[in-house]
Amino acid sequence: MSKTNNFVFWGLYAIAWLIFVGLSIETGAIIVNFFFSLYNPEIIQNLYQKLDLMAMYNDSKLTFYGVYSFILIISILKAFLFYAVIHLMHKMDLSKPFNTFVAKQILLISYFTLSIGILSHIARQIVKSLMHHGFVPDNLNQFWADSGAFILMGGVIYIIAIIFKKGIDIQNENDLTV
Repeated sequence: MSKTNNFVFWGLYAIAWLIFVGLSIETGAIIVNFFFSLYNPEIIQNLYQKLDLMAMYNDSKLTFYGVYSFILIISILKAFLFYAVIHLMHKMDLSKPFNTFVAKQILLISYFTLSIGILSHIARQIVKSLMHHGFVPDNLNQFWADSGAFILMGGVIYIIAIIFKKGIDIQNENDLTV
């Protein structure tokens, strides 16, 4: 592998770490917000990202916890996704990338990506229907605005994982015939 490709790979590895750390901090802040909402709901409007769902909390606690659960689960899945990417990049041998670990990790990444997309889409549709019932969650779109992109990306990564798996099968078959 050339020095340029190696440099780009390690640059992307560093970027993946930065994204993972950022997503972990965001997930931690959302979890802290959630526990504060359980014990002291009056300060919800002053917490992370000004995620003021106090009106929703006052109208329906069940709706509040349902929407907040979507936010929390999607955030956790995004952090796990980048952890899987980091794990893949750390353990992958660039001189022999076709092995079962890489295939399984790419498949796991596709599952995480597809799950994020599907859950984001479901959450967006639920919040859209809640708007018709008088709830005004105007600042929630940031958590699931990219659901379509995640679904498409998950599908593409899944196809790549299947091709990778087939390549490993062919490689193993060729190794046995030599």
